[in-house]
Amino acid sequence: MITRSLKRITSVWIITVLVLFVTAIIFGITMRFNQGKDLTMSPVGFYSLMTTHGITMIGIWAAAGLVAVNYLLGRYVKVSVSLNVFAFVTTVIGVLMIWATTFIGKYHAGWTFLYPLPLQVAWAKWATPVFLFGLGILGAGWLIWSVGMLLQILSKYSLKQAFAWQHFSKNPAVETPPLVLISTVSLIGIIVSLLTAVILLVLYFLEYFSGGNFTNDPLLMKNLTYFFGHTIANESLYLGLAAVYELMPESSGRPRFKTTWYVALAWNCTLVFILTAFFHHLYMDFVQPVGFQMIGQLASYFASLPAAAVTAFSVIALVYRGRIRWSLTNTLFFIGIMGWLIGGIGAVIDATVSNNMILHNTLWVPAHFHTYNAMGNVLFCLAFFNWVAHEFAGTQASVKSFRLTTVLLLIGGFGFVLMFYLGGAYSMPRRFSVYPQEFTHAAILASLGAWFATVYLVAIVLIFANIIKKCLKVFSPSFSS
Repeated sequence: MITRSLKRITSVWIITVLVLFVTAIIFGITMRFNQGKDLTMSPVGFYSLMTTHGITMIGIWAAAGLVAVNYLLGRYVKVSVSLNVFAFVTTVIGVLMIWATTFIGKYHAGWTFLYPLPLQVAWAKWATPVFLFGLGILGAGWLIWSVGMLLQILSKYSLKQAFAWQHFSKNPAVETPPLVLISTVSLIGIIVSLLTAVILLVLYFLEYFSGGNFTNDPLLMKNLTYFFGHTIANESLYLGLAAVYELMPESSGRPRFKTTWYVALAWNCTLVFILTAFFHHLYMDFVQPVGFQMIGQLASYFASLPAAAVTAFSVIALVYRGRIRWSLTNTLFFIGIMGWLIGGIGAVIDATVSNNMILHNTLWVPAHFHTYNAMGNVLFCLAFFNWVAHEFAGTQASVKSFRLTTVLLLIGGFGFVLMFYLGGAYSMPRRFSVYPQEFTHAAILASLGAWFATVYLVAIVLIFANIIKKCLKVFSPSFSS
């Protein structure tokens, strides 16, 4: 049941996420203008901003996916508002601690905090433990919330039903909604990745406080880091896809998607493949067993097929020759599917060993993950925000007022990521605050990317302004649930 309390905490989450998102976009634009030599930052300022931008973007869209799934699960199971509030409080505390380390303590080891960088203190000494504690608080809040949601699903559906295994036979007695299936798969992945983060942080603290008596294995730490980072980023995207399956047909005026045997098979396979695809980040670590690298390449290929193929087919079947009411909600869903598929193709190209030898640690990497995040998962979550904001306000979405927003979003978003792809094709390295003069096109592409991102920002602000007015209505004394 969706209560007034659930609507209010969801509204608080939406406003907070959008404020942080706009701020983090400005951070990203600032970095690209610095790379384009349109403004000048110190290297410490640049990398502190890069750390803040990266951790904020990954964090808020993981949280946004959990917010969407938590709200929509209220249609099928009883959800806990208390856990929701707890996760929000821990998120605010964690974000404030992390931002304090980067803006005050000048911590600048990157959001991946790749070993041994956090321990090589080149900033305020207190910043390293506070940064790691901040991550721990974020992770603990989301872990408890995710476990709570999974238990709420299992309180109504058996484990087999949550995985939709009964759909492998004809006429199942219990139908598992796609939202429940995808949420189960995604929540398990998030729980495993957050448990890995806990292990990683414990190992960091053991070394940090050991006084030199304990040293971690660098390859183990890198595997743990990328298992956590790659998995949580991709599972966050799948939480957004759960909202697509639940809301896109509804907002289009069409019948809801049903779970079929091939949908169940695709998402069960996705659970396995996404937990093993992270090895593609470690191709250059030649001491890694070759078998792991093979697993990484195969899993990267297979992970892109089941969910992507089934989802794309379902969406095409929904819109092809169909009478669709193109509101902002399903327009964002549709563009998000495009962005997700384009970014996924870019990821598969990079995950091919022969290509990775050329593209590894070039701008191709931020190209593909910005595509499936900024033009994929972000749009899935914004579509949910827009849908739920209209539900809060009790209004119908207009089919005309968002055309300018859509044009700005397409031009700005795809123009922005195109500059990254071109940089990757030219083998321009990532994470440089200023590019060496040998990369003659780097500054131009960075500057153009910043201007395209500014156009994207304008579109986001327009969407934000429309959503926030409606979300605030839930706090009105006259609001009726």
